[in-house]
Amino acid sequence: MVDYAALADLADRLFEASDDDDELLAAMLDPLDGEILGALLASDLLNAYQVFYYFFRETPDELTKERLQLHAASDLARGVVIDEVDIYDVIFSLEGGEPVLLITDGEATLARFEGEQAYTDLVRYLDESL
Repeated sequence: MVDYAALADLADRLFEASDDDDELLAAMLDPLDGEILGALLASDLLNAYQVFYYFFRETPDELTKERLQLHAASDLARGVVIDEVDIYDVIFSLEGGEPVLLITDGEATLARFEGEQAYTDLVRYLDESL
């Protein structure tokens, strides 16, 4: 179990050192211990966009980025709607510490993408299929 005060202190040091540079923050997260990294990526100390950038190293469109910035990383346990395409919602979540992107109509899942290539695969799927 990771001590929350130590985790908050680590987050503060990371934010200060990265100075709002998404790429630098992601690079600074890379060498962290698995348990500490997992706790940080699932906490209220990061926002969902920082977690998104950490996994995918991509900057989404401005609306998606803003939606993600409005959610704490802890919200990813239940999923965050990051886009709407026709009647479908695109949801970003973490399952077992791994990124997952879903396209769903609210009842059924149309497509599911997992892992570090999930965002690239999602964008390709949307371009080709919807």
